[in-house]
Amino acid sequence: MTGNGIRIEGLRKRYGSGDTAVDALKGVDMHVLPGEVVGLIGPSGSGKSTLLKCLGAVIAPTGGRMILGDEVIYDEGWKVRDLRALRRDRIGFVFQAPYLIPFLDVTDNVALLPMLAGVPNGDARARATELLAALDVQHRSQAMPAQLSGGEQQRVAIARGLVNRPPVILADEPTAPLDSQRAMAVVRILNDMARKYETAIIVVTHDEKIIPTFKRIYHIRDGIAHEESGAGATSGQPGASS
Repeated sequence: MTGNGIRIEGLRKRYGSGDTAVDALKGVDMHVLPGEVVGLIGPSGSGKSTLLKCLGAVIAPTGGRMILGDEVIYDEGWKVRDLRALRRDRIGFVFQAPYLIPFLDVTDNVALLPMLAGVPNGDARARATELLAALDVQHRSQAMPAQLSGGEQQRVAIARGLVNRPPVILADEPTAPLDSQRAMAVVRILNDMARKYETAIIVVTHDEKIIPTFKRIYHIRDGIAHEESGAGATSGQPGASS
């Protein structure tokens, strides 16, 4: 795995044109290192969702640069030919809802993505088993999603996000549906996984329970990101990133 995490420089996104144009991102700079978990916060309409979609190669920025690992993937235009493969193989996603496939058991939910990427069945299932063990849900490996608790479902979703060993994971409100205890457990898991797999993780959140755990926070206001030191940098709270 390349070792520079993800960096964006002067990222811009404009919707529309002429008098009706809206500048959702106005030159955002951000850098998240391997093994680091960073918070991304801001009010509704500030540009968080647009930034996440650009980082996830779901929509194209209007300008700026994005560097993933050692590779420039966007520089005033996409530099990667197959965006679908980029999203599948190099960017992990964890959403507010787990979005597990209801007719596949836990192991197959996690193993499916590497199988689609061409990893042999046995190797894909071995990867899934390793991650499920690391996330302490291996005892549910043959269960169906409907048989899992909310916290277990989210752990399986995290395993799925990590299974292709991406250099970056984008987590969109991963603790929103969870109570305080389960939310903090997810934060600890994300930090543990970031360190273990040298993954750069960006967590978009409104959840006031977990915001104090971040050492670094990017706060978006009116399309511009301001870097702030999080409470986790000095408080020594459990779950703060290292």
